[in-house]
Amino acid sequence: MSKPKILVTRRWPEEVEAELAQRYDATFNESDIPLSVAQLKEALTHYDAVLPTVTDSINAEVLSAAPLRCRILGNFGVGYNHIDIPAAKARGLTVTNTPDVLTDCTADIAMLLLLSVARRGGEGERQLRAGAWSGWRPTHLLGTKVTGKTLGLIGFGRIAQAMAHKARHGFDMDIIFYNRSQPPRDKIDAVQARQCASLEEVLQQADFVALHCPGSPENHHLINAERLALMKPGAYLINTARGNVVDSAALIAALQQGAIKGAGLDVYEGEPDLHPGFLELENAVLLPHLGSASRETRIAMGRRVLTNIDAFFAGQTPGDKVC
Repeated sequence: MSKPKILVTRRWPEEVEAELAQRYDATFNESDIPLSVAQLKEALTHYDAVLPTVTDSINAEVLSAAPLRCRILGNFGVGYNHIDIPAAKARGLTVTNTPDVLTDCTADIAMLLLLSVARRGGEGERQLRAGAWSGWRPTHLLGTKVTGKTLGLIGFGRIAQAMAHKARHGFDMDIIFYNRSQPPRDKIDAVQARQCASLEEVLQQADFVALHCPGSPENHHLINAERLALMKPGAYLINTARGNVVDSAALIAALQQGAIKGAGLDVYEGEPDLHPGFLELENAVLLPHLGSASRETRIAMGRRVLTNIDAFFAGQTPGDKVC
């Protein structure tokens, strides 16, 4: 019996690629350049499974491919807002993702951004590398103390809970959060958190606001000019969720005008294209979507995809089925 044909749209850790090649008739994107809409559409007519990432726009146009051979999209990543889920469901496609395995690493990056922007680490490194450091002095690059401050979380899923744990038990931070549903009581109590009645309440009270909400259509520009205006002038915004959750132009204006103190960003609208205004800001720490970028985590993510497609082709329901 022939092996199912699969396409891996970007390069994965070599250990996982070797496992895929052993178990499937696998094709890899050797150039590691994002595929076009036309290429993705063609892939759905030639492969039994396509394994996309956040860089692949699996939109309605792609999903209109005919004749449709693909039966499963094994997404490499926990977020799947780059996939048109209703359109995929309408075509009878199964979609899976990779939750759990990237929780701690993404929370680590959120804390890295928080600490870096509060203590002006990016500014300090740039100054040092430029040969502009004239030596220690009492007023040099004064930042904001983190320990004991209030961290406000927008969303209280796995990654938010992991960040709260690090912030509470590592930096004695007070935790407040807004979540559309009621999280388990034990998860709230574990970090002595307080649930707020609204997103606006979190924005008004927090010293650091960290976004941990899906990049869904209803969350598009969730953080806009009006909501940024609710934050404290000395507050910081941290985003490791999805770029479209924040109105980039509004955030840049708020940072330029001193409406908020700073921002730490790992994700952007339209990435890898970056709003040029961000590059002019000293009070923004910018990372190139490194949330899950540890070797251990990326291998675990790949193996999670492998487990999902193994189950699918064995006639079982994948454990991480989205639709």
